[in-house]
Amino acid sequence: MNRYVNFSPTEIPQEKRVTLANYNWSLKSDTGNKIDFNQFRDQVIVLNFWATWCPPCVAEMPSFQDLYEDYNSEVVFLFVANDKAKKVHTFMREQDYSFPNYYENSITPPELVSNSLPTTYIINKKGDIVMKKKGAYNWNSEYIREQLNQLIQE
Repeated sequence: MNRYVNFSPTEIPQEKRVTLANYNWSLKSDTGNKIDFNQFRDQVIVLNFWATWCPPCVAEMPSFQDLYEDYNSEVVFLFVANDKAKKVHTFMREQDYSFPNYYENSITPPELVSNSLPTTYIINKKGDIVMKKKGAYNWNSEYIREQLNQLIQE
């Protein structure tokens, strides 16, 4: 994983944060259910765009699994795959990952559009993007855990 990790994400200063204008975004779960992004208002969100064919994406997945196991009851995790559902399902089963995957079912809000994979956003309860990271990272770091703990308490 170290080959793929470049720089750690940093918290975006308050005055430079972008706030989601709306939560009008539809996703489809890996089980086929439609998910309305509006249901996640007022919650801390970790949003990751990824694909099975993307080596940096695959490299950071073990750290996401560990983070998900510890925080999934307090933080919304949305892993949005840019891939075929069958391929994602096979990958998840083979790697023994338990976090849910989603697929875009409508146009992504402009604040969350990126031309890079992986791209990860951490969004606070007010809808502010407090972190944005293009490229792989060890998301199960003490730094990220401290950030999430702080956001959960806000």
